[in-house]
Amino acid sequence: MNIHICLVSQQAAANLLPALDPALKPEKIVLVVTAKMQRQAAHLSAVLKENAIQAELLQLSNEQDFRQIEDELLELAARLEGHAITLNITGGTKLMSVAAQSVAQASSWRMFYVDADTDRAIWLDKDKTPSHTLQEQLKLRHYLRSYGFELTHKPNRSQASAAQEQLTQALVQQVGSLEASISVLNALTQDAENRRALSVSMNDWQRDSRSLDVLLRYFEDAQALCVAGDRIQFSSEAARDFVKGGWLELHAIQAVHQVTGSLGIRDKAMGLEVQDAITQTRNELDIAFMARNRLFVIECKTARIDRPQGSAEHGAPPKANDALFKLAENCRRIGGLGTRGMLVSYRKLRQPELTLAKALGIEVVAGADIARLPEKLKHWVQPAAQAL
Repeated sequence: MNIHICLVSQQAAANLLPALDPALKPEKIVLVVTAKMQRQAAHLSAVLKENAIQAELLQLSNEQDFRQIEDELLELAARLEGHAITLNITGGTKLMSVAAQSVAQASSWRMFYVDADTDRAIWLDKDKTPSHTLQEQLKLRHYLRSYGFELTHKPNRSQASAAQEQLTQALVQQVGSLEASISVLNALTQDAENRRALSVSMNDWQRDSRSLDVLLRYFEDAQALCVAGDRIQFSSEAARDFVKGGWLELHAIQAVHQVTGSLGIRDKAMGLEVQDAITQTRNELDIAFMARNRLFVIECKTARIDRPQGSAEHGAPPKANDALFKLAENCRRIGGLGTRGMLVSYRKLRQPELTLAKALGIEVVAGADIARLPEKLKHWVQPAAQAL
């Protein structure tokens, strides 16, 4: 039997990628795990079994005792004698890696290490076997489940109409001239959503605003709403979501569609909810896709995020800071350290927020640059060497 020995850590992808690679896929995997990593091992085991790979857990008695780790791995080697054993040495603690390497050499196991930057399995043997490029086989559902999250779609997300697609492009082309009226309409739509209603009333100023009237006519032509006097009536919950900012999500997913072939994007979706399998905590992802065996997450904002939250005092940080910190944390927690995040904002961000985004590893496409989103996506997703 072809068996892999994997050392479990917080980062599931390094163990999952080789397991699903057609050239390396084993019949069985033994997950060597510490008490702290039991949850991660259970998530990984579930994905392996979904893909017809047997999974066995070997819990170490004491992760701090090198000799104990080595003895338990030697016992495993004796039990598996006669099988074709390969050690994936990428995960685990340093003590686990050193002990596993020692046992692998004594037991004549093959060994490889996964380079996360190049998605290559580097063989660590005397035969100098060439490194192997891992095939892109990961899907959103499997990747997220390996980190303990279930993937669900919003129930009220419907297919965009041709009129909505045309409106989206018009709004993108007019970036900078509609910001004030978009802010007003966002507030009105949020009011309706908070009340779980499909209608909202305008005050006298809003009803007499020429710029807001122009914007409302755009959405009316797209059959997302209708206006009667001071009343705005949304055609459905999905239409209300579209008015409140869903149109920018539509623009972003259209840009992803445009570059899917050239960037090797395998799996993509818009309007997702991910739920922690243990705590049942839910998070919303505007857009997520897999490319180069990594998870990419896009957050879209049409609201004004260059100002502090609510009626915060002078000097308080703008809402953009909260959005950036939340996106960075969601990327790390939901998809591991290799997950990339992008903030697409209808409004420009100030230099302090751009500096913060860079420090957090978040890509920002804002203001007039959203019209060039396909180009921005190419530079973001491609490895640096290919982008030159």
